[in-house]
Amino acid sequence: MNKIFEAIENINGEINGFVWGWFGLALLVGTGILMTIVTKVFQISHLGTWWKNTLGSLFKKNVIGHRKEKGTISPFQALCTALAATIGTGNIAGVAAAICIGGAGAVFWMWVAAFFGMMTNYSENVLGIYYRRKNSKGEWSGGAMYYLKDGLGRKKGMKIVGSVLAVIFCICTLLASFGIGSMGQVNKIVANVVSAFNISSLSSVQVFDGVSLYSVIIGAVIMVLAAMIVLGGLKRIANVAEKIVPFMVLLFVGGSLVIIGINYANIIPAFKAIFVNAFSPEAFVGGGIGAVISKVVTQGFKRGVFSNEAGLGSSVMVHSNSSVREPVKQGMWGIFEVFADTMIVCTMTALVILTSGGLNGGVFNAQTGEIAAGYTDATLVGGAFNEVFDFGIGFGEKFIAIAMFLFAFTTVLGWSHYGSKAWEYLFGAKSTVVFKVIHICTIMFGAVLTSSLAWDISDTFNGLMMIPNLIGVIALFPLVMKITKNYVNRKVKGMDEKPILSYDPEIQAEHEAALSEDD
Repeated sequence: MNKIFEAIENINGEINGFVWGWFGLALLVGTGILMTIVTKVFQISHLGTWWKNTLGSLFKKNVIGHRKEKGTISPFQALCTALAATIGTGNIAGVAAAICIGGAGAVFWMWVAAFFGMMTNYSENVLGIYYRRKNSKGEWSGGAMYYLKDGLGRKKGMKIVGSVLAVIFCICTLLASFGIGSMGQVNKIVANVVSAFNISSLSSVQVFDGVSLYSVIIGAVIMVLAAMIVLGGLKRIANVAEKIVPFMVLLFVGGSLVIIGINYANIIPAFKAIFVNAFSPEAFVGGGIGAVISKVVTQGFKRGVFSNEAGLGSSVMVHSNSSVREPVKQGMWGIFEVFADTMIVCTMTALVILTSGGLNGGVFNAQTGEIAAGYTDATLVGGAFNEVFDFGIGFGEKFIAIAMFLFAFTTVLGWSHYGSKAWEYLFGAKSTVVFKVIHICTIMFGAVLTSSLAWDISDTFNGLMMIPNLIGVIALFPLVMKITKNYVNRKVKGMDEKPILSYDPEIQAEHEAALSEDD
């Protein structure tokens, strides 16, 4: 078994070095910069508009009300399902790993990636709604594969290219659903549960080298829970997501604010460390390797994308199931998704680590990059919570283990939908149950893989998925500009223009007739 894992690690390392080299990072951030420019910095210039149409609309029936239409969910359910898939281990263990490897400065580059990623995610969702269509079951289907085939593919001489890229994207999505959407998440669940709720009689029994009976049992329990929800389809996933996601985010952010408040004297030094180390990283003693700016930037971008998924083309597959008819409206939910995921949740995690116990002590030393004895990147945040919420029973660590379970488990649910949509494109809607069974089975691999390997595989699959998607977004940026301008002219400036809602004349006409329901 060890030899198999070693071979996988070597192959994955070669691929990972390519997709997450400077080419991949330049493509990722460059796309965000391009979409920010062509939409006239929409995330800032129309801050009030997208805020009003997202968080400010949560009490409107057409936003939160459930839909009877088959395969259609409300905009809020779409957001919660997307957040369920994005707010996972990347927000806790991923941020901790970025800081441990790249220092406090990595947080700054996570912010940079998120700022531009807002408009990448916006553009993906605009294109997703515009190019979506009904499948053989009468359910909405959308995603990068459709705007690659029907958008890029309709450009002169690009028919074959668009179709090939669509297939490549779907294959990469299937692989990513097994990495970021299953193995990486479950791996962190197991690590935290074993650490916080250890049962020595089970953890001491080795099934094979490095894998305990306890880990196998946890993996089996997660498989059963996931099967009960995933096999029920998107509406069941969305119903679970809309109940768990708001609760877990508010609880985690609330707990984080308490810790940061208690350590208020370290807030300014923490921000100073973030900004200073972003451009002038300290030399870390960990491993004897000096941290250089390239490592800080890479870790910030990689973990940022792992967290918010902007640029992967993943969340658009659930946003496309929204009941909205205006592409820009769902695009604005995409902006809020990245904002909530990275600017709020990830920032809370970073400040908890950097303020807890002081910058020169506590669970992490920002000056040297040393982690306190007994902790790893997977358990670092739990240790920081214990600094305040120990209560003599290690309550803080147990709280984070439970939060990690909820974060990661809902990510598995969200990604099961993404993978099923990719499978649907390749093999048809009627066979998606085959994918769901396979996806559920891969949960056990996450429970037994080593932490670093599971995380590295997830990184690689993310990168492979990102490339064809971003090619499509870049190629179709004039269309995103046109749709955005049309919406702003109609809804912001009050001009009388025909709405641009779909590439399909029939869907366009249907949406125009029912557009009043969206307002």
